Amino acid sequence: MIIDLPDTTASQVSKTLVRIRDEAGAVALGRVLTLIIASEIGEEEDVIAAANEASREHPMRIIVVSTDPAAATARLDAEIRVGGDAGASEVIVLRAHGGTATDLRGLVTGLLLPDAPVVSWWPGECPDAVCDTPLGRLAQRRITDAGAARDPHEALRRIAAGYRPGDTDFAWTRLTLWRAQLAAALDQPPYAAITAVEVSGAADSPSTSLLAAWLGLRLQVEVRVQVADASAAGGIHRVALHRDAGPIVLERIRPGVARLQQPGQPDHELSLPRRGLRECLAEELRRLDPDDEFGAVLASGFGAATVAQR
Repeated sequence: MIIDLPDTTASQVSKTLVRIRDEAGAVALGRVLTLIIASEIGEEEDVIAAANEASREHPMRIIVVSTDPAAATARLDAEIRVGGDAGASEVIVLRAHGGTATDLRGLVTGLLLPDAPVVSWWPGECPDAVCDTPLGRLAQRRITDAGAARDPHEALRRIAAGYRPGDTDFAWTRLTLWRAQLAAALDQPPYAAITAVEVSGAADSPSTSLLAAWLGLRLQVEVRVQVADASAAGGIHRVALHRDAGPIVLERIRPGVARLQQPGQPDHELSLPRRGLRECLAEELRRLDPDDEFGAVLASGFGAATVAQR
């Protein structure tokens, strides 16, 4: 069920939510958090779909704040989606035009679930120091996506410069499977020291930079980053961990599949899919404490990596 509220107010939206619960029996019981999504008008549906899918694991209230601050007329249009149109959540879409878009905190404060954690998500371009923004100040966790920015590496540098505990980024979340496979390979004999690391990936992949920084930080070795040309596939392509006993090589050989090569063992093909918005969002909502490892990688300044054009 979708209820349209054109030219409305945040107070009227809140009253309508109460009426829906009274009349239709839709309740907030079981909602574990409030997810605030900062979007632009016309770009809401993909992120709503991802949040609805993630809500099957994390029932929540989703508040989408879409803005058009350049509009000549100040106006707030809203939608409330419940039932089949909202997955396991209830979705509130606020489209703020003109001057209405200048007080985002005021728009959402009265719509937050009481006594529940708040997570804010910027699925596209994000502001500097999201912790200090109106929506960032409301949240225990703040999620960005450098890979969706016009300049992913510049976005990653800005995220690092403004980092506060509680911040995370989907460029880091997309590394979970790579990190797990590499850690598992290093847990097997022979337990020889790593002498050098090579990481290769697409030119526009911030995940490649983060993986190189993580490996350099934890292995305390030089990491060489090879940047593929523009015609190559996106994301991370290959990681080689060099040691005297022979290298460990993890390489994506086709979409969703990687090959693991280790000395003295047969090659293994592993499932290594590129993670979508739903998978990344669901993972980040499983924890509401600060991701200290991400913070340590950002604080390392990516200084252990040298970059080469391939």
